[in-house]
Amino acid sequence: MDWDEFAHWGKHISDWSAQYHKTLRDRPVRARTAVGGIGAQLQVTPPEAGEDMSAILEDFESIVMPGMTHWQHPRFFAYFPANAAPPSMLAEQLVNSVAAQCMLWQTSPAATEVEGVMVDWLRQALGLADGFTGVIQDSASSATLSAVLTMRERATGYTGNMDGLSGKGHLRIYCSDQVHSSIDRACWVSGIGQANLVKIPGEGARFGMDAGALDAAIVADIAAGHTPAGIIAITGGTGIGGSDDLGPILAVAKAHDLYTHLDAAWAGSAMICPEFRAEFWDDVDGFDSIVFNPHKWLGAQFDCSIQFLRDATPQLNTLKIEPEYLKTTGDIVTNYSEWTIPLGRRFRALKIWFLLRSYGLEGLRSRIRNHVAWAQELCEAIRELDEFEITTDPILSLFSFRCPGDDATQQRLVDALNDDGRIYLTQGAFQGRKIIRFQVGQFDTTRDDVMMAHAVIQEVWEQIQ
Repeated sequence: MDWDEFAHWGKHISDWSAQYHKTLRDRPVRARTAVGGIGAQLQVTPPEAGEDMSAILEDFESIVMPGMTHWQHPRFFAYFPANAAPPSMLAEQLVNSVAAQCMLWQTSPAATEVEGVMVDWLRQALGLADGFTGVIQDSASSATLSAVLTMRERATGYTGNMDGLSGKGHLRIYCSDQVHSSIDRACWVSGIGQANLVKIPGEGARFGMDAGALDAAIVADIAAGHTPAGIIAITGGTGIGGSDDLGPILAVAKAHDLYTHLDAAWAGSAMICPEFRAEFWDDVDGFDSIVFNPHKWLGAQFDCSIQFLRDATPQLNTLKIEPEYLKTTGDIVTNYSEWTIPLGRRFRALKIWFLLRSYGLEGLRSRIRNHVAWAQELCEAIRELDEFEITTDPILSLFSFRCPGDDATQQRLVDALNDDGRIYLTQGAFQGRKIIRFQVGQFDTTRDDVMMAHAVIQEVWEQIQ
């Protein structure tokens, strides 16, 4: 392909993309293909000769698209959103065209310097204190793993990387039972182990861990000869939105000199709205590490996760490795690859720059405020359905419910709703029972889209009786 052909097909794909988004409401939200159905349509062996792009795009339309679940659909109410606002998508096209590997300042000075400013713009937007720095990670999973590795190294006097963990006893990490599975995985990958992740039951209106129970668990571990390494708190847990009371947790951490990480991957975006901070964000400035995902609720195209650091030194002492071929001479610069596990880095900051300049903070705030209000409204409507139960009231834009019947009936309703195609939901678990989760957060959803779910749930429920 030459560059004239590239320009031709690039325009074609851009036009296709716009039409796709404008007609998303006409498509079923979730793919309807059978397992193996897409792969069976692909050639078994790679082609020996090149093919025309028109034929490739025809196959894309006929083979690939039927197997896609539409995350940008305005009635995508499952999981959490992975939004892609148009300005963010345009920025990604430019990033793809320039195709830089932004691992060091010298390999892309603009990427490094824009990243530093964008992290600070978002620090200001979330109301975090001056002095926080940070880095753009691919996902909250990577940020959490970075924090857990830092906890590990700090607890071992920064000897774990060099010596391994043999003979260092049991390092313990503490969190609520509402945390995302990425916390468990971080303990696996870091060598700390699942058995050393201590989960404190969530309680109260926001299902946060009790600081007294947390302190008692730490004291008991010390008495047993274990080594507490860190505490992971949450603002907006994945299952039901569980959120910890941050101040008391920080007090426990300070009493035991423990490193702290806050997982606010989904709900952190809502903190651009000052009215939510008193309930969810008080004392946040005391955390050593904080992660939130602009690619969830703010509209930055996946992948884009911000890890804020009160002091970057412990993480740099954990992750920085500098072979001769990566050394930078001359003026002191920031090399963000030293802050993260991967060496290679994309220019993720550009889409944040485009996004914030295109909508402004107030434009993004209005979307989040709408989503929270519409979730509340829909929750009350579902509460009125005959024998339906609201199992957890809305925490920001996430709530859960149950239909009449046992756990198998909950799954049967979820499956029937998703097969219907008009909305997409997922199941969850809470207090030993299966629940149905509902979150509002897709970038272009409207009140009509959200409230349509009430009619669909009622109609499908009547059909499966």
